[in-house]
Amino acid sequence: MLEPLRQGLPPIDPSAVSGSATCTLPARLEAVGGARRFTRTTLNGWGLAERFDDVALVVSELVTNALRHAVPADGAAGESPDPAVRLHLMRWSSRLVCAVRDPSQESPVASQAPDCAESGRGLFLVESFSDSWGWHPLPGTDEFGAVKASRGKVVWALFRV
Repeated sequence: MLEPLRQGLPPIDPSAVSGSATCTLPARLEAVGGARRFTRTTLNGWGLAERFDDVALVVSELVTNALRHAVPADGAAGESPDPAVRLHLMRWSSRLVCAVRDPSQESPVASQAPDCAESGRGLFLVESFSDSWGWHPLPGTDEFGAVKASRGKVVWALFRV
């Protein structure tokens, strides 16, 4: 999980990771509230409560996008041994990364929403409230450990703290 993130971020000393937390989310839009509660609890524990508003907004957008666009509507993700969506929070001394893993191989696409639209601005908000963001596919492996087709992706956002 961390290696591809480091490839897309400024150089980070892996030994400087001071905290990480993961939350598995059900494939329901109601899970967004749970992701925010998890984020609040984690940031409070790390002494970063003052960053909650910006981080929670980004977490909400990333989780909502994963649930709306990446989880199969027919519930097929629920039959997989891997959870549909996972939220990872990782803290270094001067950085915080929020990463959302989902089963889709499709790249996230920022769209131009009309002024009157009630949705469609998620990635614009992620870009506006975080210091940087990106994504990468997750390689899958077969029963022998050989790399095969992608098994989803991770969309991440970086905050300087």
